[in-house]
Amino acid sequence: MSNEDQYTRNKPKLLNDVSICKANRELFKKFFDEEEYKLKRKNGLRSLDESCYKTLCTYIPRLRNVNRWFANKPWNTLSESKIKSVYDDLEDGKLTGSKGNVIVSKTDYYNKVFKSLPFELAGKSETAKRVMKYHYSSKSTSVRFFDEETFQSIAQATDTIKQRLLCWLQWDFGENIFTALRFQKRDFVQQIDPDTGETEFRVIFNKSKLKRSRKERSEITNFKETVELLEIVLSSLGDNDYLFNFGHRQALKFLNKATKKCKAKCISTGDRPTWKDFRSSMACHLLNTGWTTDEIKARLGHSPSSRALDKYVSYFAIDRHRPKKKVSAGKISRLVEQVEEMKQRERINLKRFDAQNTELSEVKSKLQELTSGGGILRMLQNSIAKERGHSSAHFGALDEKFDIVLKKMNSKKSS
Repeated sequence: MSNEDQYTRNKPKLLNDVSICKANRELFKKFFDEEEYKLKRKNGLRSLDESCYKTLCTYIPRLRNVNRWFANKPWNTLSESKIKSVYDDLEDGKLTGSKGNVIVSKTDYYNKVFKSLPFELAGKSETAKRVMKYHYSSKSTSVRFFDEETFQSIAQATDTIKQRLLCWLQWDFGENIFTALRFQKRDFVQQIDPDTGETEFRVIFNKSKLKRSRKERSEITNFKETVELLEIVLSSLGDNDYLFNFGHRQALKFLNKATKKCKAKCISTGDRPTWKDFRSSMACHLLNTGWTTDEIKARLGHSPSSRALDKYVSYFAIDRHRPKKKVSAGKISRLVEQVEEMKQRERINLKRFDAQNTELSEVKSKLQELTSGGGILRMLQNSIAKERGHSSAHFGALDEKFDIVLKKMNSKKSS
């Protein structure tokens, strides 16, 4: 059932419920008339779209709950003490919803009812603001996610191809479950990856199907399993046909069945996974595979200034590794310098060793010459020649003796 169908069915039930006092029913009618007009004008619409109807649907149970908390008294007659009493009970966890569950999302009541248009129409918004001034609204810093192995077990535990496809689409893109359930064949464009040559799909996230805070965009499939399941399901559909022939309630049922079957749990809390956890789990998977936060924000349809991923970055201590990397880089840099110094010293030692080898070879050559007879005689002859200039007469006699000795040595060698 569409959001429009739900709203057009449940709004008359609220406004015609005789168990609600007439004054409050008239107030509720004024509220819905003005809220519908505001949503249409603020979003530049000629008529309300599905996102507007979804917003309007959330007010119906809220108004019923608040009316019950004030015991069906006309809101324009509420005293400050009565408003304070309800405020204290809400803060202390004493108030419940229609199904008996304790109200956890208190901020929705403060911002959408007590301090907003419904109490403004009753003339009590200023009183509520004064009484509830100490309410502290903070976004949860807790993280909820599961890993890839858990996802695989959930997908395998489904009963039909379309159920499995919905799981893979949520793991691949992490979009809101209500958006995924409204996908049509025309939202998927089959193409070839220019880098790998493999088939992929470009998914068009049309503004009319997205939450107001999400950006209109198109994204490429990351997993071959998503592509294979899409090829099977899309082959039998017309362009305007919806991929899934079931709604949110049925999606909740089969996911609950699958998670029970495989005993799937969120790593962070131990709770059973929900459709919303697919979105955060996909983001965590991409963080751990090296995607930047800006890349993940773009895939999720968030603005670059969004802080939604901060708590997951902190949980995985991703930023904490940067100083550690700097320390490691410093150590590596020092080691590189030490290695270069060692190489330089080695080059100098090699040059010195080569020089010593050359010098040693020369000494060995000279020694060989000195140890041979002819070498000694040549050295003596050279020495005599140097001294000949000092005493030619004296050295003339020595020359004769030297010639005699040389002749004798040569004759011995020849013999």
